[in-house]
Amino acid sequence: MMIGETVKDINVHIPRDAYDSEKDVPTLNVYLTVIVKDAEGNIIKVHVQRSHSPTTNFIALILPVNYYTVTGSSITITSLAGATYNYRPAFSNSGNDIAYPNGAYNYPSYLIEIDVGSGQQSNPLTATNLAAPIANGSGSGQLLYGAPSIPSSIIASGSSVYFYISQTFNNWSGSTATITEVGIVTRIQLVQPANNATVGSYTLLTWYDVLSPPISVPNGGSVTIYYTFTVNP
Repeated sequence: MMIGETVKDINVHIPRDAYDSEKDVPTLNVYLTVIVKDAEGNIIKVHVQRSHSPTTNFIALILPVNYYTVTGSSITITSLAGATYNYRPAFSNSGNDIAYPNGAYNYPSYLIEIDVGSGQQSNPLTATNLAAPIANGSGSGQLLYGAPSIPSSIIASGSSVYFYISQTFNNWSGSTATITEVGIVTRIQLVQPANNATVGSYTLLTWYDVLSPPISVPNGGSVTIYYTFTVNP
């Protein structure tokens, strides 16, 4: 046993490659880009902010199956409608696993759309729906939702790879529309491994952000929202 000052005399050098480095582990960054155009198609605003708000639903879905099998636990996922389900995938026949592609609803991916709203929530982690969703349409207080777009493959740029989700909304409501919150909505299909029988299908909010500052879209104008997911930017 070493006591007192003798401990300070030990000549120990830590190898340089043992230190943390920002390039040792790939990093994920997510950015939210908003482009607003007026009725003539001119760009009148470009807003970019860092996005860092996966929801509890998203975290539950990306946990490895081993987490559930080792702990024997399940996690509650909550749909947009507020319905809850105890999610517990497994390699055994008793598990409820996510099917891909989603044959029951003919989605090549699980992305449904980007949703926009006029409210906000202080804790994005627990968000299961937007606080005040803006309805799809051309009536008062509504926006026309375009189809979401995703690239056909992951894009490489230097040492980075990324993909993006985008969607355009048109304002024919007769007045300016204000967007304060944005979210990504997905639908998962759960099946039993034993017979591939469908257990259920759930529409989930998996990502949520409050815009700072709020975005105003003039009547006759449009707004395009991009979510960009980048690894090692």
